[in-house]
Amino acid sequence: MAKMKWKPPRGRAGQVLFSLIVTAVVGFVYFYVSLPAINLQDGEFYAFLILLCAVYIGCMVLTTVKNSVATGEQQVVRTPGQKVRDGLTFIRRHCLPVGILLAIVLAAALVGKLVSLPMFRAGAYRELLDVQTGDFAQDVAQISFNEIPTLDRTSANYLGDRQMGTLSDMVSQFEYSNDSTQINYQGRPVRVAPIAYADLFKWFTNRGGGLPAYVVVDMVTQQAQVVRLAEGVKYSFSEPLNRNVLRHLRFQYPTMMFSQPEFEIDEEGHPWWVAPRLVKTIGLFGGRDIRGAVLLDAVTGESEYYEEVPAWVDTLYTPALIMEQYDYHGTLVRGFINSILGQRDVTMTTEGYNYIAMNDDVYVYTGVTSANADQSNLGFLLCNMRTKETRYYEAPGATETAAMASAMGVVQDLGYTATFPLLLNISDQPTYFIPLMDATNLVKSYAMVNVAQYQIVATGSTVPACERTYVSMLSDRGVVEDTALPAAQEEASGTVEEIRTAVLGGASWYYIRLEGEDVFYAVSAEQDQNAIILNEGDRVSIVHAAPGEDQEPGPIVEAYSVAID
Repeated sequence: MAKMKWKPPRGRAGQVLFSLIVTAVVGFVYFYVSLPAINLQDGEFYAFLILLCAVYIGCMVLTTVKNSVATGEQQVVRTPGQKVRDGLTFIRRHCLPVGILLAIVLAAALVGKLVSLPMFRAGAYRELLDVQTGDFAQDVAQISFNEIPTLDRTSANYLGDRQMGTLSDMVSQFEYSNDSTQINYQGRPVRVAPIAYADLFKWFTNRGGGLPAYVVVDMVTQQAQVVRLAEGVKYSFSEPLNRNVLRHLRFQYPTMMFSQPEFEIDEEGHPWWVAPRLVKTIGLFGGRDIRGAVLLDAVTGESEYYEEVPAWVDTLYTPALIMEQYDYHGTLVRGFINSILGQRDVTMTTEGYNYIAMNDDVYVYTGVTSANADQSNLGFLLCNMRTKETRYYEAPGATETAAMASAMGVVQDLGYTATFPLLLNISDQPTYFIPLMDATNLVKSYAMVNVAQYQIVATGSTVPACERTYVSMLSDRGVVEDTALPAAQEEASGTVEEIRTAVLGGASWYYIRLEGEDVFYAVSAEQDQNAIILNEGDRVSIVHAAPGEDQEPGPIVEAYSVAID
């Protein structure tokens, strides 16, 4: 059988039409996959235009050469000068307009990049982030034990993945997405994450009903819960076609640039995607910032842009963006040249970050160090991830990495690994709080390291026990005057008269009543394993939650730790 050879269209009109069709097809496929914003401030848009120009010119060259071969024009003897003149004539007749457009696009991208460089706009870059000086003891209140997150992102994702086993009726169809977001939900610091289709075939068979649940991990109690939905999540990142979050947003908002959308739930537990609107405020490509967000209903696909987002939204600004803006603020303090040569007063953020829940908002924390990036911090930042309100606290001391090494040194015989620290106010002292994990990514112990004097390291199997040891060490070193418990907690002592047990949410709870009292103190075995070995008649000291003002204790009071006297 003779081979079929492709024959290009004859005539200029046919060549142009063919080239336009191929360019349109390639452009549609590229746009559908890469999803560039139709916006002159989006670098991917320039790549899109360059691709279209290159494809069109390539098609014109290919069809012209094919036609020349077919008509025997390639056999005409020509001098080198004639070949050059013929080539220029071809470019002028067929590709010059597109070539001019390509040159304009390249020139605009190059000029836009140059005028956006920090070396020309140092002052504008420095002003991206408004940093106020704060008072740590006043701004960061001591939080009670039932508000301190004891997990990091890795541990929370591990617990969330393990909880997928409770979906016995659908576990083979879905998997944990490992894409969790830390938020405040009903006054509790939690991580929420959608589930995902197990593979492409599972998506095809289940897409009609959507994703039937999401996972919530309580960062304090370390309890993970799969929340089933009456109507499934139709829009997610595990959708490969039009219901993919980014693709759905792009078709609804073709000119708007977005930061990475985050999964959140409102106070009623309804799932949303929060897509921050990304803007460039310096030159053409410089000065990345956030201006409002699009809230996408994960179930219905309905969306709306908000210049000012609702109060339940916690993750408008990302830690990476905040750290980038502070690095400009700190390094360009005396201009661009000083940031390279001399580096007088130059500061920058440390490598890691963590989250603090305060006043029903989520704050990102990161350390600030000198340009030499040595083993000491000058202070630290707290930034509201919804409003970008940022405060700097001067607190010379150890870096987070040094504090982690110090904490692991205390428990090196146990082989525990330190998570990235959380910054707490303990007795008005900036303190690194570091959960310590075993090889299975489960938190087994806790450490508190004083920021200013990182040789002061306390550890404990529970948070209350760790704090008691830490405050005692501060008192012994003369850092604080007394070892009083925080106002939100109290201590009860006595003889155990009655013990009851229950299993709630997969955890073992012990309810302890002391002689002469009517209340039961509830403590989880996961929080304090001393509860397991208690017997009636034991003399104990129990640290528990204090009732609020004008509030009488109920029949059951939450306890944080039990110490056998």
